[in-house]
Amino acid sequence: MEATEDDPDLQDILPMALCLNPACEQPDNEDTNDSCASCGSPLLLRDRYRVIKALGQGGFGATYLGQDLQLPGEPLCVIKQLLPQVQDPEMMLMARELFRREAKTLGRIGNHPQVPTLLDYFETPQGFYLIQEYIRGKTLEQEVRERGLYSEAAVKQFLSELLPLLQYLHNQEVIHRDIKPANLLRRDIDGRLVLIDFGAVKDQVSQIKGGSGLTALTSFSVGTRGYAPPEQLAMRPVYSSDIYSLGITCLFLMTGKGPQELDYNPVSGELLWRQAVQISDAFATVLGKMLAASVRFRYQRAEQVMTALDLQPYHDSLIQGLSALPPGTAPIKPSSGRTGSGYPSPQERQAAAIRARRRDRGGQRPEQLADPQQLLALTGSSNPTTGGLGRASLNARDILATYQRGRRDFSQQVLNRIDLSESQLPGINFQGSQLKESIFTATQLERADFGQANLHRANLRRANLHQAYFGNADLSFANLQKADLSDATLSNANLRGANLCGANLRGAKLTPVQLKMAKTNWWTIMPDGRHGRLF
Repeated sequence: MEATEDDPDLQDILPMALCLNPACEQPDNEDTNDSCASCGSPLLLRDRYRVIKALGQGGFGATYLGQDLQLPGEPLCVIKQLLPQVQDPEMMLMARELFRREAKTLGRIGNHPQVPTLLDYFETPQGFYLIQEYIRGKTLEQEVRERGLYSEAAVKQFLSELLPLLQYLHNQEVIHRDIKPANLLRRDIDGRLVLIDFGAVKDQVSQIKGGSGLTALTSFSVGTRGYAPPEQLAMRPVYSSDIYSLGITCLFLMTGKGPQELDYNPVSGELLWRQAVQISDAFATVLGKMLAASVRFRYQRAEQVMTALDLQPYHDSLIQGLSALPPGTAPIKPSSGRTGSGYPSPQERQAAAIRARRRDRGGQRPEQLADPQQLLALTGSSNPTTGGLGRASLNARDILATYQRGRRDFSQQVLNRIDLSESQLPGINFQGSQLKESIFTATQLERADFGQANLHRANLRRANLHQAYFGNADLSFANLQKADLSDATLSNANLRGANLCGANLRGAKLTPVQLKMAKTNWWTIMPDGRHGRLF
């Protein structure tokens, strides 16, 4: 594991050097010593690296915090030492091969900004060592314990950061095999997530054959139980195995519970997780396919998950519906006006629903219906193009009434200048909607999803936007005075001219560049918790 700044002793490390001789009875030494005062072993690795603190130990080795004495400033680094707890020479060779594999993989992929850089790799008579970049930050496991659970919007943001990295690794023919909250660090310097601990990696989808014909190395390092899917535990990992682990990680972020704390179906092996989280049916469909116990029904590549999230909720659910047709049932054949995917186009499906309802109402035309809610019922929430309620003309009354009936998805709507002030709309989904000059004064919008929405000159004064998601949204010249944006996600949001005077931005995810574009004053609470202007 990499070192993390939250270690309570990290800031107060005494000047010292640790002896790495496993038989040494007194490994603590003064940092001025060249050799151990107890056993006489050299204290510097390659006359360069000094070990100053133990970080962790596993079945095959130990991890230490060290210093590179040959670089200016003697910067910190992470030192991994091979120390397998086995006596069998063949097992020792396999363990060393595991470390070589990690070094080879990190050397190939370590130029990615979300993967620790491999700094050195060498053997000595005393052992085998990897020297890696030291990443200052906290793991997601620690983050959840300290700051609380993730909302659906925050988990989507998490996936938007991790899925491209997963795609990169898989394109390099690398399966990580140990994705979990403890192996994901949020780097302090920029807030980006970094995937660590490639000790269990399977590279180039190749195998080292043991006497049993199985992958010998995987019998020692198959990831973490509960986070590893069945095929990985059976020593047959595939790219989809990482997707399953990522899905389990999402569950932890939203529940704070490890997989062993969740119930499961003893027949199918599927986790019974749906009742443990409060998420939209759209996101549940995507997450369910990530968590499928059978590889056959799981997403195969990270690109498929990204596509599903972009087209929520209907593209993949339709594909699933076609693949689950009863035996002997033929899929719908494409015809004029239909998509080439074998199922009706969004326009056809909406028109068919309207025609069916007209027949049920004795031929009454939609525009003759007295109640606009009846028009909503016609268009329903099954439009895969909008991902929401269709393009019916919605007003504030429509939204409030529909929300009260339990529907939260109002994505991809044209709702410019709508007035929803002082309304109670927690968890509402306005993803991709047009909300220019809309009014949300003093509105309860906790955990709302405004991803990619256009909120140009919108009035969000005194709105509760705690944990709301504004990824890639346009908030230019929006009024956010005294709004509660604590723990909100504003990644890549346009804040040009936005009024953040008196707003609470504690824990919000945004950059100093974004803040510089907005208006702030002494009463603005910055992401780090302090008051005042940033510049």
